[in-house]
Amino acid sequence: MAAVFSVCLLRHGQSTYNAARRFTGWSDPPLSSRGRSEAAAAGALLADRELDVVFCSVLQRAIQTSWLLLEASQREWVPLVKAWQLNERCYGALEGLSKEEMAEHYGVVQLREWRRSSTLRPPPLTLDDPRHPANDARYARLGVPASALPAAESLAEAGARVVPFWEGTVRPAVAAGQRCLVVAHGNALRALIKHLDGASDEEIAQIELPTATPLVYEFDAGMRPVRKFFIPRVDAGADAE
Repeated sequence: MAAVFSVCLLRHGQSTYNAARRFTGWSDPPLSSRGRSEAAAAGALLADRELDVVFCSVLQRAIQTSWLLLEASQREWVPLVKAWQLNERCYGALEGLSKEEMAEHYGVVQLREWRRSSTLRPPPLTLDDPRHPANDARYARLGVPASALPAAESLAEAGARVVPFWEGTVRPAVAAGQRCLVVAHGNALRALIKHLDGASDEEIAQIELPTATPLVYEFDAGMRPVRKFFIPRVDAGADAE
């Protein structure tokens, strides 16, 4: 059956932590200068596609990417829905630390396992650590239950909040004919892609998402994926989250 519905997934533009090769997670760095240019370029790539609503996380790199791409495509009027469930995977005690420092401390093999395993969780943050989401006032103001605030997450645990948001909010909007864009993060989107594709742990470990490069999914009338493709940027490259 021919595809009748579609959604566009977009990883945010390069952040200052990406540029410095730091683990980011729920930390909240802004876009770098390059990231702002990437977001505007993504808006130009999407200018010819109809768009009814944008969903993004509550982290500023995703919000800024959404603003800049809407501005670049002259669609600032499109509704922007922010959802904490689309936040990046929480990297726990690794957040804000450079990959080189972590490789030296824990070893390259352990670091790779934390990054690519679907089930392994990095060392958790303690509640008295200022990086812990419980110490960020935005989540209390957004009404996020304390039990939902992670100290660290595996990819599967990140998927346990991303996928229900897809199923309960985004998927119904797409099925109703709305043209949706989801602006989120490398691992949040990998968790969603694992769900959409029915990918194995081994397959999803190989997935890399370039910053600010639109990934379009097309669905049949039963909302089963029938095709996916990137709309590539000329300078597209992957920045590790």
